[in-house]
Amino acid sequence: MNPLPNVNAVPLFPEERAALLDLLRSLTPEQWAAPTVCAGWSVKDIASHLIADDVGRLGWQRDDHSATRFESKDAATFEADLLVFINHQNESWVEATRRLSSRIIIDLLEWSGRETQALFQSLKPNAMGLGVSWAGESESANWFDLAREYTERWHHQAQIREAARAPMLYDPRLFAPVIATLIRGVPHALRTFDAPEGTHLRIVVKDPNLPVSLTRERGAWQLTQPIPAKADTTVELDGDTAWRIFTKNISPEEAKGRATISGDASLGEQVLRTVSLVA
Repeated sequence: MNPLPNVNAVPLFPEERAALLDLLRSLTPEQWAAPTVCAGWSVKDIASHLIADDVGRLGWQRDDHSATRFESKDAATFEADLLVFINHQNESWVEATRRLSSRIIIDLLEWSGRETQALFQSLKPNAMGLGVSWAGESESANWFDLAREYTERWHHQAQIREAARAPMLYDPRLFAPVIATLIRGVPHALRTFDAPEGTHLRIVVKDPNLPVSLTRERGAWQLTQPIPAKADTTVELDGDTAWRIFTKNISPEEAKGRATISGDASLGEQVLRTVSLVA
């Protein structure tokens, strides 16, 4: 069985940011103020939040600024503590930056995009860095951390696009890496779901075409490229549904109505509860 190939997101960040800036420059004041799926946040608030993501990373990873770094001394409460920390940081930033004009936000996003790109290009892909907690990793290779960062940018831009009623960013070059990254949260989501050794789960995401296999081995789920053996359970869904599931954009109940599950329904439905983000 072959593991999934690494996702190289570094060349994609400038394209994604350019698409965002083009969109923001085209918005009317009414579109900037439009409510989004993030409760209490407008399009402008999400755009501002993206600046916070950038400057936060520059602070702790480039400048070693401790005030922007999360630390938890209790492994048992790490995820809960991280969620509280992130939510506080997010809300305080958005509240403070509501004083900024849309033009200033665009200018800052253009600047922070250049600065973070220089940082990303300086990192060794296989060196260990920030852990991707939703994949169950306390420390992750830089390529995975940056792929996670790319999904964060992409899905927030998707939220902006939906609120502004703009076309979604479904170009396969920019969209396929999002799914290829988010799907890596499934093994962690299934960690408490017991199944016999050798159980084969197949997930097929259409548009982009991304089939993967998960097998139960030594009490854990292993995510690999598709294996030829017949699957015990298959979950089929389109790309639009997949990213919404993994980022809590739709409920598991709504996802169930949009997916096709054959085999063990309880296992398939657990896949639909995967969340590949922290907050």
